[in-house]
Amino acid sequence: MMRRARALSLSLLGVGLLGLGVGPGSAQESTGNQAGEVVEAPPPTAAPAAGSPGLVAAPPPEAAPPPESAPTVAPPVSADNDVDSNESADDDAAAAAAAPVVRPRYTMAVLQALDKVTAETLRFEAKVGEPVRYKDLVITVHDCETNAANESPKDSIVHMEVQYQPVVLSGGASVVRQVFRGWMFAASPGLHPFANPIYDVWVIACKSPVGPAVSATTKGASL
Repeated sequence: MMRRARALSLSLLGVGLLGLGVGPGSAQESTGNQAGEVVEAPPPTAAPAAGSPGLVAAPPPEAAPPPESAPTVAPPVSADNDVDSNESADDDAAAAAAAPVVRPRYTMAVLQALDKVTAETLRFEAKVGEPVRYKDLVITVHDCETNAANESPKDSIVHMEVQYQPVVLSGGASVVRQVFRGWMFAASPGLHPFANPIYDVWVIACKSPVGPAVSATTKGASL
């Protein structure tokens, strides 16, 4: 009797398990999971084809830009070279500015005089420092020079003094009056002309150069 009841209970338990859909395999899997065993994941689903409707294909990845080449660094300019070049240029400019203007000097001036009353003209030479008479005029040339090589236009320049000193034949006292003193220019006779109602005098040229030329500043100070 006891054996029949036990067999009946086992059969009812088997029917209940079948009704619940739990088989021996499921019970084993459940038992395995509870025991900490790892269950393999199902294989991934295959990706849909690119031509499937409703799906947009992903754009291809952009190509990586080529690496930029590092720029070439210019070598620094030596400060010593700049200082040396600047100092040499400044020294040259200072030397050129400090150098005095040098003009050739001459021992004789060529002059021309005019008598406005008689329309008589005379060209003559006057040595530097020696008075020369032309009718009632006494002309003394103090300096005769031409432009330096770095000056233009070329010109002859004479510093002279003109005195009005008529000749007195009766032995009376002669009247002496200075009528001109200064520089005359051969190329520009109207720049500093000799003005007189009877006579006219102007410069033609300088001749007979002297030794080494001296600066115009020194000459002007001595006159």
